[in-house]
Amino acid sequence: MLTSLSRRLFMGTVAAAAIAGLTPAIAADPIKLRISTPAVEADWHAKMLPVFKEELEKAAPGQFDVEIHLNGTLFKQGTEPAAMQRGNLEMAMISAFDIAKQIPEWSIFTAGYLLRDPEHQTKVFESGIGKEMYGLVEDKMNIKILNVGYLGTRQLNLRTEKEIKTPADLAGVKLRMPGSDTWLFLGKALGANPLPVAFGEIYTALQTGAIDGQDNPLPTVRAAKFYEVTKQIALTDHLVDAIFLSLAGSTWNKLDDKQKAAVMNAAKAAVRFNNENRIKEEAQLADFFKSQGLKVYKPDVEAFRQQVQKAYLESELSKSWPKGMVDRVNAIK
Repeated sequence: MLTSLSRRLFMGTVAAAAIAGLTPAIAADPIKLRISTPAVEADWHAKMLPVFKEELEKAAPGQFDVEIHLNGTLFKQGTEPAAMQRGNLEMAMISAFDIAKQIPEWSIFTAGYLLRDPEHQTKVFESGIGKEMYGLVEDKMNIKILNVGYLGTRQLNLRTEKEIKTPADLAGVKLRMPGSDTWLFLGKALGANPLPVAFGEIYTALQTGAIDGQDNPLPTVRAAKFYEVTKQIALTDHLVDAIFLSLAGSTWNKLDDKQKAAVMNAAKAAVRFNNENRIKEEAQLADFFKSQGLKVYKPDVEAFRQQVQKAYLESELSKSWPKGMVDRVNAIK
């Protein structure tokens, strides 16, 4: 009788201990991931974020609470890296221009006519170059870059009627650029008079004439409806632009190995969705803009390339570029 009772007590104790050991995992709150972006809902790099959320939920059910904040409603464009560093934001899509504010070496990826096309962009960041440059961001900014997405090839979109054939034709043109020195340098290198304007204010600034034009990839021009208040698009192809899906280092360091793998795989799926759809749409948009009454044409791209590359190579910016990096990027086919 005593033996049977002792056995039952022992088994009960073991079962209670097992349940107690499981309780923290069951009761643990999901990890909040707030994603801030200036993207509008219709743009592909906004549409890729639900893909990230869905893929992450499939891989790690109930472990993450992903909130998507569009239109710069949570943090304004360009302020996201500092917010992540302060611990006020978990995720964002940041640009090379954002990174270059703190890591001058990254200004190489803000230079016009360096990356040739979306395929070249992907290959560069999947190579040792990407590993090296991502490492700088992790070490110096405490931000983990998850993957690079194709933001599009930037073109000139103007409300004026004068055709732009060479950089000289941009003299005096008030061209909107995001508010950082590296962005403004690109605007000057193109031959324009760059003015910093927040993304959310571009439409009204074009409508009122506060600016003469803006530069963005064609899918963004369509998504933000800039074509409604402009008259022409000059296909300068001056920057194969990238967006880096990133996580605050403080958040990344809290994840276990399985969670890190789930986040990386979800980011990969989201970027693939963005790239495939953006490239497909980009190829079709010239005809759409023409149907809306805009003049769409190719200027003297070689004249722009020569002027822009010369401006960068003679600037202080290029002095901070890693030695031999231009040649390494060019060597990737």
